[in-house]
Amino acid sequence: MNSYLANPILFLLQTLGTLYITAVMLRLLLPLVNADFNNPISQFVVRITAKPLHLLRRVIPPVGNIDSAAIVLMVVLQALLLFALLALQGVTVSPMYLAVWTVTGLIHTFLNLMFFAIIIIALMSWVNPDPYNPMMRILSQITAPIMDPIRKVIPSFGGLDISPIFAILAIQVLKMLIPPPFVPLG
Repeated sequence: MNSYLANPILFLLQTLGTLYITAVMLRLLLPLVNADFNNPISQFVVRITAKPLHLLRRVIPPVGNIDSAAIVLMVVLQALLLFALLALQGVTVSPMYLAVWTVTGLIHTFLNLMFFAIIIIALMSWVNPDPYNPMMRILSQITAPIMDPIRKVIPSFGGLDISPIFAILAIQVLKMLIPPPFVPLG
């Protein structure tokens, strides 16, 4: 494919695909963190993921309170996205590489979700510290499993919460240790 057209197409495909996979990931996380489903952001995530998850739930039952259909949808979408991106570039890979890149891609998407959620919470706490803001509430609920243990170890200093700095550092180190998608393995 002509690189003049290929780059914008690859960019759009990767961006839109990753955004939808992130929405499915949020749909998986919301019940796990007991998020408020009356929140407009939660309702939006549920609305845009409802149709494919409804179809998958007919054949894939949940395991406990874990939405197995959401996990399957994320894996399938990530594998299809990687396959499409590689095919558009004329690259063929073995199914094993595609499987490894699918898993690492999902891990990187999760780490990016947490990274940006923590950054947004930190910035909003300076600008608009309203705890009832729908975005603050949902992001706080999603990041609580990461932030709460850090806050127990690192106390705030004079009302200044520096735990986001340590969470961001930990996320960045994890991203460095886990190979990103498209990096040849071995």
